[in-house]
Amino acid sequence: MDNALLALAGTTIAVAGTLIAPVLSQRLVARAESQRFERQERAADAQWARQQQAAELDKRRQCYVTSNSGYRRYRIELMKYLWLVHRAEVTAEARAALEEARHAMHAGFAEAQMTASDAVLAELDSMSRTLAQIYDGVLRLEEGDAAPDGSFEELRAALLRANEQWTVMRGAMRADLGVAPPPA
Repeated sequence: MDNALLALAGTTIAVAGTLIAPVLSQRLVARAESQRFERQERAADAQWARQQQAAELDKRRQCYVTSNSGYRRYRIELMKYLWLVHRAEVTAEARAALEEARHAMHAGFAEAQMTASDAVLAELDSMSRTLAQIYDGVLRLEEGDAAPDGSFEELRAALLRANEQWTVMRGAMRADLGVAPPPA
């Protein structure tokens, strides 16, 4: 009888194993699929984050290019206009070119206020104040009502100093974008 019970117990275990195997197999496959899906989801999230970061960097770079060229052009137009005032050769076209450059600089600055890092924004703001003071000095010189420190030579020196300030501003932009500084 012991052999019969052992055979019955063995058969019962075999039948139970046969019946439980698909359930366990299905659970193991479901767990593996779930883990694979989670890995794919994490990879997709990481890819999306990299794309967002690249898009943000490109947006900042484009903003800095616009700002940089606007500030540079305005500074150059101010220098040209100062020379025209000095030689008493100001024309309506020269005045229009100066105002166009000034408005382009302001548009670039407005864009940067929404995009630039705090460090870059501080440099842009400082440069804007410098150029505004020089612009005021040039217009006063043109009207014959020069400020005490508003002679041609002093304004020209201020514009040359603004070039150095522009170099610092450009360096802050490059640093914010992660561009390595040029070799010394």
